[in-house]
Amino acid sequence: MSERPTSASPTTLPLLPNACGEAVRDLQRRLTALGHEIDPGEVGTFGPSTERAVRRFQESRGLLVNGSCDAPTWAALVEAGYRLGDRLLYHRNPMLRGDDVADLQLRLGALGFDAGRVDGIFGPNTEAALKDFQRNTGLTTDGVCGRDVLATLERLGGRVDHNSSVAGVRERDRLRHSPRALHGRRLAIGDGGGLEVVVTAMARDLQAKGAVVAVLNHPDPSIHAREANEFDADVYLGLGFGDQDLCQCTYYATTGFESAGGHHLADVLTTTLHQQAGLPVAESRAMRLPILRETRMPAVMCYLGPVDQVVVGTATVAEALVTGLVHWVEDPVVT
Repeated sequence: MSERPTSASPTTLPLLPNACGEAVRDLQRRLTALGHEIDPGEVGTFGPSTERAVRRFQESRGLLVNGSCDAPTWAALVEAGYRLGDRLLYHRNPMLRGDDVADLQLRLGALGFDAGRVDGIFGPNTEAALKDFQRNTGLTTDGVCGRDVLATLERLGGRVDHNSSVAGVRERDRLRHSPRALHGRRLAIGDGGGLEVVVTAMARDLQAKGAVVAVLNHPDPSIHAREANEFDADVYLGLGFGDQDLCQCTYYATTGFESAGGHHLADVLTTTLHQQAGLPVAESRAMRLPILRETRMPAVMCYLGPVDQVVVGTATVAEALVTGLVHWVEDPVVT
């Protein structure tokens, strides 16, 4: 069991249709290995079948479907190539990421060892859960997932439901016991670009109601996630424009884990944006965007629609979002 070599990220992302070269070949190899067919005549060229394969992969991974291989798509492709047992898993900096980590988190959580949300990132919670598992099963308590851990997981795996995780249960419990008043609650609001007026209006209103608000402005969603985690926010709401006419609110979910708080907040905001702001809306959607995956609290990324649609109703959009947050604080999870 050892770290498998992987190709470095292409020096220029995104890879777009009609691109050529070794980076495209690498992209095609990864897509093919995951079961996405590529026309043999396109090898080395980003043609129509490659674009279709990229779109299918993005859809399957809960990413924004744009048909180009951007940084989140490339990262997801690399992570999807790992299976539990391919390499040793342990806590390091930078943290290991991959489908193998997600599988480990799911197995630990199904056995009652809380590795946190199933996010495919080997962080401190995963290390603590792994060590707890090792102690309880008589293994060396070193926080390393190797052959002995895998053998024990396999032996115990038939006794549990791998479609559920203790992390989801604990999130619901925390939300049920959270304060039902906005006063003192810590809210992180992220501006995805161009929505400063909406975010500022929201922050002012929420602060007047007694909330502690952090406004996050950065083009990198992972920076938003880190800052929201450092702020110890009770909830994160990110705002951005969309390339479709419909407004859509997204929340985090993956195999074996769904953020119950995020799902409920997405549903509440969908309702208030439609009823109070008059925006055309789509149903809330489970996704695995970096901002949703990397935040430790319930999080929603809301794509408000095209610029002109949002600008016309800036004030009512801000009011509707605040209303939704207030309603969520008063009732943060569906019972």
